Parts: sequence; C-alpha cells; structure tokens
Amino acid sequence: MGRVSTRTGRPPRLSRDQIVAAARELVAAHGVEALTMRRLATELGATPMALYRHVRDREELLLLLLDDVAATMLRPDLPDDPRERMVVTAVAMHDTLARVPWIVEVLTGDEFLARSALWYAETIVDAAMACGGTEADAVYAYRSIWYYTAGELIIRATARRPADGRTTFREKVFADLDAEELPRLAALGERYPGLAALDTYECGLRALVAGLFPTS
Repeated sequence: MGRVSTRTGRPPRLSRDQIVAAARELVAAHGVEALTMRRLATELGATPMALYRHVRDREELLLLLLDDVAATMLRPDLPDDPRERMVVTAVAMHDTLARVPWIVEVLTGDEFLARSALWYAETIVDAAMACGGTEADAVYAYRSIWYYTAGELIIRATARRPADGRTTFREKVFADLDAEELPRLAALGERYPGLAALDTYECGLRALVAGLFPTS
C-alpha cells in the first residue's frame, strides 16, 4: 500500500474496517514488526490519535487481524474415521494460513489467537480422543501437528527463490559437494534443492498422525 500524501484541512474520517484493511496490507508487504500505530496512521494519512478512537492499541489491532483471517478459514466436510479427520482438518488449517504466511509469526508466539480459529484445535483434539487417546494425548497430538504445520509454513515462506532467477547459496553448495565426505548428498547434487522444495506436507502429516495413533 502506497503512502497517502499529506492532506490539509480536516483529517479523513476513518472506520475500524478501513484500519484493519490497511494494517493487513502493511503487514503483508513489510512484516509484522513494521506494524505500529504511528506508521499505520501515516499510511492512512491520519494521526495516531484518530486510530486510537477505533482501536485501543497494537495488541487489539493484531487480534482484529487474526479475526479478519479467521473469518475466511476453510472448514471442510469431515470424514468418519478420526485419523482421517485429523489429516483433513490439519490440511485445511495449513491451506488457510498459507494464503497469509505473515500470520504464522503472530500465532507462534502463543500470545494471540482468534476464537473462531479454535475450530481446528477442537476438531483435532476430539479426533485424537476418538482414537483412544487421553486428554493429555489429544493435546499433545494437536500441538505436534501445529508445530509441524507452522514450521513447514515458516520455512517455505523464507525459502523463496530470488526474483531475478539467480542461483541460491544452497544450490551452489549442493553442486560442489565432496563425494568421499558426503556420498549420498553428493550423488543427489543439484537435484537436492528441487527435491527438498517438493510439497510433501500432507505426506509428512499422515506419517505423523500414524505415529501418534497407529492402527492395531
């Protein structure tokens, strides 16, 4: 979002929806750390005091951003098998967050959450208990799935290729490995980065669920 030029005269009338929309654009373009009330006010061509009439502080603004994303979260039809329910629910959670990768940085702090997004946790915990797990087992299962999901999203968000198509440092390293010291990786060579970039989220998720709740 481009900076609004400085206006003279009466400041623009703002709404909470306008503030949240501008905050979402700012975070998407520059990251969560860039979100301050002062910078957002500048982007809107207003004063910080004008924002405080609608939003108490930065913390409340982050919560509003989470609610904004949660309003569009994916809720798939759920299968009867509880293990499959965990997989389907986690994939939906992953796909919802993948559309707004910046939000993972907020959620991994464990200080912020959107109440409507707790549907994912509720569904996975319930499915884990339907597999015979205790309450502790079910919470552990959800946390394990969440850590795997968040880690996958964070790594993919930071591992994008350079926009100009330049060879990455990782590609250079794998193209020139010592075959005696690292024979397996050297044999993979230049193919390793491409193989590592494959979308294997669901495959890994299914292995995780199978390990947590193996079938008899």
